[in-house]
Amino acid sequence: MSTPSGHDAARAAADWAGVSLSEAALARLDRYARWLVDEAIPAGGLGPREADRVWTRHLADSLLFAAGLPSRPDIVVDVGSGVGLPGIPLALVMEDTQFWLVDRAGRRTRLLDRVARILELQNVLVLHRDVHDLSGTFAGLTFRGSIPRRELPGVVPRLLSPAGSAVLGLSTRPELPEETPELLEALAGAGLVGEPLRVPDEVLDAPGWLLKITHRG
Repeated sequence: MSTPSGHDAARAAADWAGVSLSEAALARLDRYARWLVDEAIPAGGLGPREADRVWTRHLADSLLFAAGLPSRPDIVVDVGSGVGLPGIPLALVMEDTQFWLVDRAGRRTRLLDRVARILELQNVLVLHRDVHDLSGTFAGLTFRGSIPRRELPGVVPRLLSPAGSAVLGLSTRPELPEETPELLEALAGAGLVGEPLRVPDEVLDAPGWLLKITHRG
């Protein structure tokens, strides 16, 4: 599932997010893209119409999350990882960081175990667990449409270390979602600060927003 335009999108996303996308990492992204099409989509891990936009909608989009993470986090927890998005693309470009791919569905974690073996990912740990049962504090958290946003003010303060940051996939539209002020207010009430990050239109030939979340002060 390798395409020049897909590679260009991944490079543009990595450049904007401030991470290096080596040729070796790009080759492993190729393998991951093929796995998504050949196994994840037939297994229901992605929608049946996603094959034509695996690179732009999923792989390059996942790399954008690095923009909101600390520069060298020790552990990043990908909450509700599904078939590894954004956790696996991030693990490929942040090799010094351990990524915990957490999902409460056994079917999805079995898929994650398999692709982690295929890609020989030494910095990935797959956990079959609900985020509400997870304990500890972590330097980074990622949420790509994985939990209801109303749950963020309860989940993030409990799991995020004082100097860490969480990144939420907020929108793929030009404008911020109407509920963003309400979400920011709820986060502030939990001692958190939400910072919307605008993804320039030219990065993926489409607009987008991320939300970086940190502890206040």
